[in-house]
Amino acid sequence: MMRLVKTFVKERMKNMLLFLSFFAIMLTVFFLYSARLDMVIYAFILCAALVIIVDAVGLCRYIGRMKQLEYVKRKVLYDLDGLQEPSCESELMYQEMLIKLFEDRQRLESRVRIERKEMEEYYMLWAHQIKTPIAAMNILLQSGKADERELSAELFKIEQYVEMVLGYLRTEQMTSDLTLKEYELLDVIRQAVRKYSKLFILQKIKLNLEETDYRVVTDEKWFLFALEQILSNALKYTKEGSISIYMDKERSDTLIIEDTGIGISPEDLPRVVEKGFTGYNGRSGRKSTGLGLYLTKQILEKLGHTIKLESEVGAGTRVYIYLGREKKNL
Repeated sequence: MMRLVKTFVKERMKNMLLFLSFFAIMLTVFFLYSARLDMVIYAFILCAALVIIVDAVGLCRYIGRMKQLEYVKRKVLYDLDGLQEPSCESELMYQEMLIKLFEDRQRLESRVRIERKEMEEYYMLWAHQIKTPIAAMNILLQSGKADERELSAELFKIEQYVEMVLGYLRTEQMTSDLTLKEYELLDVIRQAVRKYSKLFILQKIKLNLEETDYRVVTDEKWFLFALEQILSNALKYTKEGSISIYMDKERSDTLIIEDTGIGISPEDLPRVVEKGFTGYNGRSGRKSTGLGLYLTKQILEKLGHTIKLESEVGAGTRVYIYLGREKKNL
């Protein structure tokens, strides 16, 4: 209580000094006109009494408002229900700023909760997913008939899962890591193909790679990551047949990656690039994080490219990558 009284007195000190200044002026005037001293004292007592009454009322209101503000301060993280009606225009502006900050904080907390939940769900699924190749390697090693190519393939899958999670973590900050240059498209494609060459051989999938002299303006590291995700998906869902990589005959700036895999159902096709969407057709027996195509789309768009998918169940999938540069707000 005493702390509030002291604070109130400090805040009212200017008014008190102003009152004393007025009294000094009044005393000087009365002295110049030779007024009686009792008249001066009487006028001072009346003025002082009025000031004391006004300040007493003001002090009571001040203490009440400060206690209310202390209460609001303790619960402001959760709600603003205790805010009183503003007593002046400046207080109204402060309250409006406080309300805006509170709403911004609520939105930020909501977004953080959603992102945290999505990340927890992803890591749980990722942990189950990476157990599959690890278990397969253990079985091969325990059987005593471990084939080097099979072990290498399972180890490669583990590496892919690790790269996937690293890509997921880095994508949000990738704009600060972009270096756009002109590259030979065929050289970048060959890097991706070489990485998956063992899986092509092990799964007996034929590769049809068409020669091209197209030069693309992009970031090699991130564009290569996107190509690898598309190839990984194609190999995952192609049990037999081939994967073809070629330029669109109608649009010379569009790369096509086509497989003869299980395809995607019409109802799933518009959503396969959404975060966490795994689809159903032919994939229920495979655990999937649903992030491969989502990351691919995000990366390509930040690079100024676009992606489109066409597919038919049982006949394969065709991925179109438009390589022309589109203006993006990076």
